[in-house]
Amino acid sequence: MTVWNFLTRMLTAVLLGALIGMVRQWSQKSAGLRTNTLLAAGSATYTLISKAITSSNDRLYMGDATRIIGQIVTGIGFFGGGLILRDGLNVQGLNTAATIWCSAAVGALAGTSMYFYAAITALTITLTDNVFRSIGRWINRYPTQKQNSGVFLYTIFIKCKEHVENIVRVRIVNFVKKDHHLKLRSLSSADASPSMAAMEALIVANGNHHTNIEQLAGQLTLEYGVTEVEWKADSLHEV
Repeated sequence: MTVWNFLTRMLTAVLLGALIGMVRQWSQKSAGLRTNTLLAAGSATYTLISKAITSSNDRLYMGDATRIIGQIVTGIGFFGGGLILRDGLNVQGLNTAATIWCSAAVGALAGTSMYFYAAITALTITLTDNVFRSIGRWINRYPTQKQNSGVFLYTIFIKCKEHVENIVRVRIVNFVKKDHHLKLRSLSSADASPSMAAMEALIVANGNHHTNIEQLAGQLTLEYGVTEVEWKADSLHEV
């Protein structure tokens, strides 16, 4: 392999990786310009190493060029797994992990001098990341029956002054009593500081009642002496 061939393949991987990264950077997404460029360049480098070694006339280096490429796929899988996080019912990072996985494929294609296929793949990734994002948002406006069914456990965290703790308790109990779909599982409190109390309310709901819980959180936030209110939802099981 000549230096010119190496440089051409590497530049192709860098440019196409940068194209994918710029689109994500423009959308203010994680794994942007530098990450995708480095991943594409790294994948191309490992592919070029594999090609250079296995095409050598030296018997010591004879082997299968696809073995290193296979290890790239495995390595990117571990890397992408670290980007996936769960926050309550939401899973974050799936699209980011999928994008860097595809960026590695673009680098591998460039490393094997499949420039046209690498360009097609890069354009497909950027179009998918933009066009399908808008389509996905449109679909999410119409929640399905499955998303609204099941049993949900809502956990509300409240931080307030000690002298308003009982008032907050009454607010929560009265709110739950008004909605027959909600059931108060527990309501506990502990000292957060000499003059502050930390409360935790567990509410079970038959079906999706995110709006109701958000309404309760808003009412508690406006209560005098309440300094912080947070809530999260977990799906117990589907019915």
